[in-house]
Amino acid sequence: MKKFYYLSTCDTSKRIMGELNLPADAEIIDIKKTPVTEEQLDEMYGDTGSYEALLNKRSQLYKQRGLKDVALSEDDIRALILEHYTFLKRPVLVINGKVFAGNSKKTVAEAKAALQ
Repeated sequence: MKKFYYLSTCDTSKRIMGELNLPADAEIIDIKKTPVTEEQLDEMYGDTGSYEALLNKRSQLYKQRGLKDVALSEDDIRALILEHYTFLKRPVLVINGKVFAGNSKKTVAEAKAALQ
């Protein structure tokens, strides 16, 4: 099972999708049009063991709400990600239960290797 969660309005997500050369059987999910479900988020959590690893701390809402100064629990973070797509670090690639979240060079390289 391969799933790619991205934001269609994000140039970085689109660039990475192109770099990864996703296989035809990959399910591509635009999180703005199709919000992440509890099941999907819990699947991502299963591999990372942390909702914080999936949290986009650079989002405008994160900054506007002053969340960097707040001690967020894992439950708080889960609720934020389910509340609004901008809180999910992106893109996220799930390959057979292995999760690659974010756009760092290291993460993208690991995702590419996993797809080969």
